Parts: sequence; structure tokens; C-alpha cells
Amino acid sequence: MKNQIQRALKAGLVFGIVTIFLFLIGFPSTAADLLASLFRNKTAGPVFGLPPLMFNLLVFLGLIGLWAGANGSHADKEQADDPWVPALIGGLIAGLVHGLLVGGLALLIGTLDADGVKISAYLSALLPAAIKLFLLETPPMQAAVIYFILMTLAGLLGGLLSRGIPRGAWQTRGKAAWSGLQEKISRQPLVKQARGHRYTRYIVYGILILLVFLLPLKAGQYWNYTIGTVGIYVLLGLGLNIVVGLAGLLDLGYVAFFAIGAYTVALLTAPQPHHLMWSFWIALPIGIVLAAITGLLLGAPVLRMRGDYLAIVTLGFGEIIRILSKSDVLTSFTGGPKGVNTIGTPILFGKPFNASAFVYLIFLAVLLVIFVTNRLQNSRVGRAWEAMREDETVARAMGINLLTQKLLAFAIGAAFAGLGGVIFASRNLFTGPEDHNLMVSINVVAVVIVGGMGSIPGVIAGALVLKGLPEVLRQLEDYRVLVFGALLVVMMLWKPAGLIPSARRKLDISESGVTDTPQEGREA
Repeated sequence: MKNQIQRALKAGLVFGIVTIFLFLIGFPSTAADLLASLFRNKTAGPVFGLPPLMFNLLVFLGLIGLWAGANGSHADKEQADDPWVPALIGGLIAGLVHGLLVGGLALLIGTLDADGVKISAYLSALLPAAIKLFLLETPPMQAAVIYFILMTLAGLLGGLLSRGIPRGAWQTRGKAAWSGLQEKISRQPLVKQARGHRYTRYIVYGILILLVFLLPLKAGQYWNYTIGTVGIYVLLGLGLNIVVGLAGLLDLGYVAFFAIGAYTVALLTAPQPHHLMWSFWIALPIGIVLAAITGLLLGAPVLRMRGDYLAIVTLGFGEIIRILSKSDVLTSFTGGPKGVNTIGTPILFGKPFNASAFVYLIFLAVLLVIFVTNRLQNSRVGRAWEAMREDETVARAMGINLLTQKLLAFAIGAAFAGLGGVIFASRNLFTGPEDHNLMVSINVVAVVIVGGMGSIPGVIAGALVLKGLPEVLRQLEDYRVLVFGALLVVMMLWKPAGLIPSARRKLDISESGVTDTPQEGREA
């Protein structure tokens, strides 16, 4: 029972802090608007005697209260003969703590607002309209009591709904239900016939590709730009996935190869500073080859380094490239701090590419890189990289040439980054030193880690989360990055192996119970 009470207190405290955080960034008001769009009741009359937005706000907070109560009431059936008792106690305690925190916030905000304090001067999201909505158009004390009662009842109801079910039981039941549904569908004659046909998989892939290619026609210019950015980070993530995820070489200067590709197409196709104005299609392979050569030049002197030492050296290399491109001494060659403008775009059948056409080009590049990566991963080269990642000594004893394999990993990863840099610079018609700072490398590393190291679908999922989710959260304006960071922390606690880990890594993690780490990182 003591553990149950501690768990309930912790759940109430955590969910109370989360609710306060959401209010301070103005998310409850945004959630009320989103629910109004979902329920289509924004312009409707009162709901249960309440204005629609106020009703939606209470529904949103009530759902959080249910979650808090359910989370605080989980109990182990082996330790409790009657699961209803810990469920009731846990839900009630979690709801009480949650209600005290939310009610206290309402009382504090209401009192400050009544005293004439301009809260929006300190927290821009807390406009008078948002405060009025949060206080339910009532005095502060009355709003605090309402929230206390709401969260307590919601927590108690959440505990009752959970009925003391152990943690993970819902997930187990969900998997069982999903497996049963899959088995039922697979027994259908049409499904059996389709699964037995050798072309079914290709037909499904073709339909998915067709749907993806139809997407830019329906999306506007803004979303096409966002989709293109996600695609470019997929290219970068797949390249770094070879270096880090497969070969186990921690590279924090990956942005250098991205910059090589971008500056190559810029200097060869732009009117300034060299007046070359070559075709994009000629500059494209040159940028890829130069990036690959740069990867070889970087890989050669650092082959004996591992872990943190390798990360520091590659980090320094990335910063050297950025500083050189920003240097006043090389302004006549690289454009200096101002960068290079009016970069040439692809021209096909006499027509330059627009935003939608660039999305198609990025899609084709992603498909090509996925194909190459998949073939490499399932080849002898890919198995050699994985062996080298796990244990270099054993890999050398097996006859694997570590020098060749490391250089190959650096070169191929750099080539993919160069491809992304060429497309990035041409799409934006500009590139400069600030486009190739350290945060690009950090973001690409995060794409690989969040998605799942060594996993191609994981890289795609990581790019969608890291580059697509912030745009979905744009309604939060100044706080969207803060919310995104909080969601990222929660996600990494929930899925430490990544969103879609590779089968090998997932097996290692499930057996060890901890996040697997390449040997290089452990030795360092």
C-alpha cells in the first residue's frame, strides 16, 4: 500500500506540473479551439449551460485528470487480492494532488489578474482572453474549487476505469487483439490469394508511392516546403545512419559534407562569384563526388580514433568548414558571410523546377538512397560494418579489413549528405555559413537516435518527428520549440531504442533491458 500511495502522489505531482506547464504556454486555449473544430461547436449555443470553448477546456483538462488517475492507480495483482482498493486509493490521491496544483494555479493567476498585474508582459501566451477562459469567467476562488473538484473526480474515475490493471496489461491486450484481427483478415480467401501472389508486395509499394507523389499536388507551398525539408533530413539521416548506426563511428561533423554539396552547386551554377552558371544536372554529380572525396580525406587520419575522440575530431572538422566559408579571406571564392545567392535550379524540358517539382526530386532522391542503403545493409559490406560496430577486435580476427570498411562508410555517408546539400541549396536559391552550423549535425544525429539506429524506417520516422512535428506545433508560436523539447524527452524515456529500432537492436535491448550502445562509445 505504501508503494501505491507513493506512486499516486508521484502521478498527481507529475500531471499537475505538466498541466501548469501547458497553461503557461497557452496550450489549453489552443486545445479548446482544436476540440471546437473537432466537435464543430465553436459557433453553437451553450453546451450543458456552458460556452462551447469553456466546455471544451473542461473536457480537455478532464481527460488529463483521467490519465493521471489511471496512471496513479496501477497495481500489481500479485500484491493485492482486491484490485479495486488500490485503484480507488491511487486514483483519489492522484486526483487530489492534481486538483490542488491546478486549483492553486487558478487562484494565483486570478489573484494577480484582479490586482492589475499585466501577466502577458511576462508570459506572452497569457493574454486576458486566455486568463478569462481559464478562470471560467468566475472569481479566482470559485475557479480553484471547480478545478479541484474536477481533477479529483476525474482521477477517481480514472482509477475506477483502470481497476488496478498492472502496467503493460493494456498494451498486451492491444497486441493480442491486433494479432487476432490480423489472423482473421489473413484467413479471408481474397487476402490469401493476394498474399500468395508474387507481385502483391510490388503492387502495394506502387500504390503507396503513387499516393506519396500525389501529395504535393494537394499540399500548399508552405507544406511542400516542409515536406521537402523532412525529405532532405531523411537523406542526411540515412547517410549518417550508415556511419553511426551500422559502422558505429560517431560523427558530429556531418554538416561538413552537407556544406560541400551545397557550396559546390552554388559556386558552379550561381552568377556570382565565379560567373560559371553551369547546369544543375552537371553540378549534382560533382557535388556528390566531392563530398565523398571529402569523407575519404576526413576518414583517413581518424581511423584509429574511437568514441568521444572521433566525435571531437569530426566536430572540429565541421566547424573548420563553416569558419572557412565565413572567412573574409575567402570571400572572393565562397561569398563570405553573405553566402551565395541566385543558385541555379534544375531545368527539365525547358521549365525550371517549382516548389512541387522539388518535392518530387527529393522523393526520387530518398527512394534511391533507401534502395542503396537497403542493398548495402543486407550485403557482406553491411554485415562487416555491423561486426565492426559490435567489436573491432573480433571483426579484425574474422578477416574484415577495418581500414577499407571505415573509409567506405565515411565516403558513402558523405555522398548522401552531399546529395542533400545540393538539393537544399538549389531549392532555397541561397546558401551561406549559417545554413551549415553545428545544430544541423546535432539534428541529424537526433534523427538517427530518435528514429532507431540502424533502421531505415526509423530514420524516416525520426525525420518526421524532429522536422515535421515542430511545424504541426506552430500554433504555439514562441513556445513550440519548448513543447517539442518536452515531447522529445518524454518520447526518449518511453522509447529509448527509437521509434522503429532495427530488429537486431530491438532484440539486444529486450534481452539486456538497457539501451544498446556501440562498442566505440563504451570503450571511450
